[in-house]
Amino acid sequence: QVQLVESGGGLVQTGGSLRLSCAASGGTFTFNAMGWFRQAPGKEREFVAAIRLSGISTMYAESVKGRFTISRDNAKNTVYLQMNSLKPEDTAVYYCAAAGTFHYSIAPRSSYDYWGQGTQVTVSS
Repeated sequence: QVQLVESGGGLVQTGGSLRLSCAASGGTFTFNAMGWFRQAPGKEREFVAAIRLSGISTMYAESVKGRFTISRDNAKNTVYLQMNSLKPEDTAVYYCAAAGTFHYSIAPRSSYDYWGQGTQVTVSS
């Protein structure tokens, strides 16, 4: 079965950078879209960024536009999230997700069929 494994989380100071990776295995890497979501304590899981199979079409939450960049390497079955200018409010568990079929919108959680276990990102002030 499909497995998504995130890595790259950690503790960083305000203004710092981290790069998250999500490696997919157990299936053909033809997901229509790959996305990143995050969940802070006491809050619902929220959309962060997503990228279509082509790697050209991307989408970002307003709160991360200009600071985060999503990319994918189909040859390595991996999707990345480069996070710059991190803020304390970015602190959360970050989850990778994959959509097996086409959805017009790639922001909703319901568009995704597979999820990783998450990686913790903590930004200290």
